[in-house]
Amino acid sequence: MTDTTAKTVEKPEKSIEELQHIATQVRRDIVRMVHAVNSGHPGGSLGCTDLLVALYFKVMKHTPEPFDMDGKDQDLFFLSNGHISAALYSVLARSGYFPISELATFRKLDSRLQGHPTTHEGLPGIRIASGSLGQGLSVACGAAQAKKLNGDKQRVFVLMGDGELEEGQNWEAAMYAAHHKIDNLIGIVDRNGQQIDGPTEVVGGLGDLRAKFEAFGWHVVEGDGNHYDALLMALENAVAAAGKARPVMFIMDTKMGFGVDFMMDGHKWHGVAPNDAQLATALDELKTGTEGDY
Repeated sequence: MTDTTAKTVEKPEKSIEELQHIATQVRRDIVRMVHAVNSGHPGGSLGCTDLLVALYFKVMKHTPEPFDMDGKDQDLFFLSNGHISAALYSVLARSGYFPISELATFRKLDSRLQGHPTTHEGLPGIRIASGSLGQGLSVACGAAQAKKLNGDKQRVFVLMGDGELEEGQNWEAAMYAAHHKIDNLIGIVDRNGQQIDGPTEVVGGLGDLRAKFEAFGWHVVEGDGNHYDALLMALENAVAAAGKARPVMFIMDTKMGFGVDFMMDGHKWHGVAPNDAQLATALDELKTGTEGDY
């Protein structure tokens, strides 16, 4: 009988330089994937690349093979702002969940790499369909609570966009998690200050997010999401705060389009693909990382 029990492979500790190289390669993947089909969301994907690389290559305990939906005794990650799928797909592929060559099928007909992640294609690493914003925190609450009920000591991470917090369901989930002391839950808000229609403070007025989550009963950590010294320290603080009767929220400051100068600042590149000349400029700025282009 074949043993299908998931086994976590211990990987060598990644240095900040190694994480930076991987992140550069992921950013190359993102701009190439979006350009190839003239469709996708490069801005938020580029801004969240450093976080996803840090989680999958340093922070989380996870097993690419064999993948199962339960993820028992593993850390789980849920992407709520599903439109930044290009970043997650690249990180999943480059951490061993499916072949890197499959990135070339992004957003194409019959591809498992849909514009927003889905589950019916059976893509390893994807546990929820996301992209209908505002739902990820609720799902993460359920998964984290299930782990506690099952005696599973691992954690659940969920990434949300800041504009996404205009969806009221987030605050119902925030209230629920604190009330039930779901302290193995680590939420992350990508506070880039931009959404598809403009600056978040103009569109919806998020106000003081730290004060709001603290008022709901969460432990809050704030930090830079685009520079690894600060990012890893913030993640370390978030993980250290888990398990103390309160859920944890990491409010992460990033720049939309980080890594590609002409895509940074403002909301223009939320959902616009680069043309041929812009792609060439971006790739020239993003020097090849450690893994090589697909």
